[in-house]
Amino acid sequence: MAPPPWESIRVRKLEEQKSRIPQEWLIARERLPSDDVLNVVDVPRTCGILSPQELRITEDFDARSLAAAIRSRQLSALEVTIAFCKRAAISNQLLQNITEPLFASALSRARFLDDHLARTSFPLGPLHGLPISVKDTFNVTGVDSTVGISALAFQPSTSTASLVNLLLAAGAVIHCKTNVPQTMLAMDSVNNIFGRVLNPMDRRQWTAGGSSGGEAALVKMRGAVMGVGTDVGGSIRVPAAVNGIVGLKPGKGRISAKGLVTGQEEESGKIALEAVVGPIATNLDDIALFMEVIEKGKMGESDPDVRAEEGWWSRPDAFSIEKKFLDRKLRIGIIYDDGNTIPLPPVRNMLHQLSRKLRDRGIETTPIDPHTSGFSKCQSLANKFFAAKGSAHLLSLIESTKEPLIPWLATRLKLKAPASLDHFRALLVQKNEIETQMLSLWKELDIDLIICPVAPHPVPPPDRWNAIGYTSSFVLLDYPAGVVQVTVVEEEDLEDEVEGEVRGVWDRVNRSLWDDDLRRGYIGSPAAVQVVAPSGRERRCWEGMRVLEKVIREKGLGRGPRL
Repeated sequence: MAPPPWESIRVRKLEEQKSRIPQEWLIARERLPSDDVLNVVDVPRTCGILSPQELRITEDFDARSLAAAIRSRQLSALEVTIAFCKRAAISNQLLQNITEPLFASALSRARFLDDHLARTSFPLGPLHGLPISVKDTFNVTGVDSTVGISALAFQPSTSTASLVNLLLAAGAVIHCKTNVPQTMLAMDSVNNIFGRVLNPMDRRQWTAGGSSGGEAALVKMRGAVMGVGTDVGGSIRVPAAVNGIVGLKPGKGRISAKGLVTGQEEESGKIALEAVVGPIATNLDDIALFMEVIEKGKMGESDPDVRAEEGWWSRPDAFSIEKKFLDRKLRIGIIYDDGNTIPLPPVRNMLHQLSRKLRDRGIETTPIDPHTSGFSKCQSLANKFFAAKGSAHLLSLIESTKEPLIPWLATRLKLKAPASLDHFRALLVQKNEIETQMLSLWKELDIDLIICPVAPHPVPPPDRWNAIGYTSSFVLLDYPAGVVQVTVVEEEDLEDEVEGEVRGVWDRVNRSLWDDDLRRGYIGSPAAVQVVAPSGRERRCWEGMRVLEKVIREKGLGRGPRL
C-alpha cells in the first residue's frame, strides 16, 4: 500500500528547509546535546557556531539599543542579521521552532539597509536592521504559509501580509517564519510537517504553548530581536508565559490582520471570535517600540477593519497608571478563580503572594467574584463562538492528503456545520449581556486594571493544557491583555492539595495535573500572570505590566505565610 500523500509532502518540505540553512550553521554532532539534556537555553553560547561578537549582538542589546548601534554604525545591519540568523538556525535544531528559514533574503535585505544608511545617512525607519520573526500564518511573497497543514505546502504566497509590509517599511529584516500547531487551533505547537516545538527550558516536561509556540521559543533563545504572533484563545499569552518572556494581546482592530492564512474560509473569522496580532519579546520596552511603530504606520488608512484613532498608543490615558502607583492610588481587581476550574496550589499561592506584595507597595487590591461579574460564563460562550463557523472546510483540507489530526485536535475537532443565523444571534445576545456585566464591574469596584492567572495550573507537559477560559475570555470581551513573569514554582508549592468539590469536566481534568507523578516536574517552571485593561486601553495595559514588573523585581515576591 502506498504511503499517504502527506508523508511525502513532509519529506520534501523538510528537505527544502534543510537546504536553506548553511552547513556551517549546523551544530557538530559531538556538540549537539542529547535528548536527556532538557534545558538548552545556553547551547548557543557553547556550540561553537557564534563568535564572541555575535553572542554580544544577540544577548547584550534590547531592540532600541540595537537599532541605535546600527544607526550610529557601531554595528552593521549585515553583521546583526548574520548573528540572529545563526542563532535562529541553532534554535531550530534544538526545538523545531522554524518553518521557513528566510536567511538568504534576510542577508540581502541587510546589505540593502547598510547601503541605504551609507548613501542617505538616515535609517529606513525605527526598526532599521532589526531581525524580527513572524508566525507562519503571515504571508510573505514567494513563501509558503502551511499553518501546519500539509495540503497547504508548496503553495507560495503571491502577496505579503499588511503587518509584514509595515515592519519592512520601518526597516525590519524578516529572517524566518515560525512553527505552529496544525490548524493553529491548539495550545501546543505540533504538526505533522515540522514536528513539535519544544520548550527551551525543559524539552520534555513543559509545553512550549500554542499557537505562537515557535515564536515564543525562538524569542526566548534570542533567535530574533522580537516576534509577532496572533491570539484568539491565548495564543500570544500562553507561549509567552510558559517560555518565561512577555507578550501583549491588543484589542480587536488595532493591528491589521490582512494577509494571514488560517486554513479556513476567507473572512470566516469575522463570524466568530477574531484573532488579533501582537508582539512577543524578552522585555516590555521592546513591546512599546513595536506598538509605537504600529501606531505611526496608520494601518487604518489601508484596512477598513483597523480602528485606530489618532494617538491611541502615544497619547496619555486620562490618568497615568504609573502616576497612580506613585501617588498610592492604584486599584487592581484580582480574578483568583474563573468559577469553573479551581487553580492548583502553585497558581493560588502565586496570586496571594503577589496580592500581598502589591498591598505592601500601596496598591489596593480587591477580589473579583467570577459569578457576579459574569466572568464564569465566558469560557463556555467563547467555545460556542469557536464552534459557530463549523469545521467542514478545515477537515476536508486535512483529509485531502490523508493527514491525521494531532493529539490535541483528535478529540476536539469534529465535523460540524456552521451555526444558523438564529443561533449566532443568540450567541451575540449572550455576549452583550456578559460584556455589560463586566463593564459595570470596572465602575462598581473602581478598579484601574485586572490581574488574572494565565491558566489554573503550572506549565504542564505537552498536550496537557487545560481550561483556556482564563485567556480566551479576554478575546470574547475584547480587553487588551499582557503577560508578565512573576516567579517560579518552588518545592514548597507542591505541599498543598486542591480543596473543594469537583466542579465539572474542566476542573476534573485540571486536578489530574496535580497527580503525584507530575508535581515534581513543575519545580522551576515559570509562573506568570495576565494584566488586563478595559477595551481600547492598550497603553494602560502596558503601563500596568511595567508597574507590576517593577514591584515584583524590587525584592522578589517573598513567600510569606502559607495559605
